[in-house]
Amino acid sequence: MVDFDVVELGPADHPSVGETAPDFTRPLVDAELWENVSLSDITDDGKTLLVFYSMDGAFPATYVWNELRDRAWDDAYDVRIVGLSISTPYEHKTLIQERGMEYPLFSDPANDVAEAYGIENDLDGMEGISEPRPAMFLLDEDRTVEYAWVAAEWPDFPDYDEVEQALRG
Repeated sequence: MVDFDVVELGPADHPSVGETAPDFTRPLVDAELWENVSLSDITDDGKTLLVFYSMDGAFPATYVWNELRDRAWDDAYDVRIVGLSISTPYEHKTLIQERGMEYPLFSDPANDVAEAYGIENDLDGMEGISEPRPAMFLLDEDRTVEYAWVAAEWPDFPDYDEVEQALRG
């Protein structure tokens, strides 16, 4: 039995396949440290799967990161996987340490990046609080979108087999 409401999110105005994804600079957190890094610095090194997810500690975040860990796409394909949520660097550091994650996570507490990507989600009952809706963008070295998935409802998860097909190219 589902003990939460499924919420329709409505249309999103996100970057589509063939378009250039917006660049941004935010703190990028890994197991060792965090520092300001731009998305273009990461994509300059090759394909990047940018994963927008709800805040650290929310059950959808756990499911997404467990699935990505289990599929090990970063080992199987020439792709770097990075996450982004509204959680602070301190919260990211805790998530990375507790889950033994190897993926770096961008911190965007103001949710400005999700807004630039057209995927912000205003949280019900919390005036002025938003988070990114779940989304995945496969970007090439020029930040051109090769694959895009954006949630239409909350909670919602990508078709991981479809994402893997995009990674195979």
